[in-house]
Amino acid sequence: MAKLRHVAVSVANLEEAARFYEETFELKRLSENDIAINLSDGVVNLTLLHFPTDEMAGDARGKDYVGVHHIGFITDDAEALGKRIREKGGQFKGASPSPKGRNAEDKYTDPEGIVFDVSQHGWLGTS
Repeated sequence: MAKLRHVAVSVANLEEAARFYEETFELKRLSENDIAINLSDGVVNLTLLHFPTDEMAGDARGKDYVGVHHIGFITDDAEALGKRIREKGGQFKGASPSPKGRNAEDKYTDPEGIVFDVSQHGWLGTS
């Protein structure tokens, strides 16, 4: 069974958004770079994104999009789940390689075009 463990949200201002989630929901900041801040409640990872270019945003929504960007599911068998996703009309969009065990994921869209990740390793701050 796959479990929801990751939500990525595109925001206009990384620091302001992070401060809101830290102060309001007591999420803990785990890591950050120029385009992302990773927060967690210990179970689910919330990644705040701010892309400087349309190309980096990775899809037609572009760098100015603000809102839920994608969600992520953890699974014990990413290959089997990927096969089931494709059988049900989802499309594989590519891999987002990261160091083993840290945010490595496969990207898909559902039949409506909604973007989601599948990971066998999980995301920073997830259980």
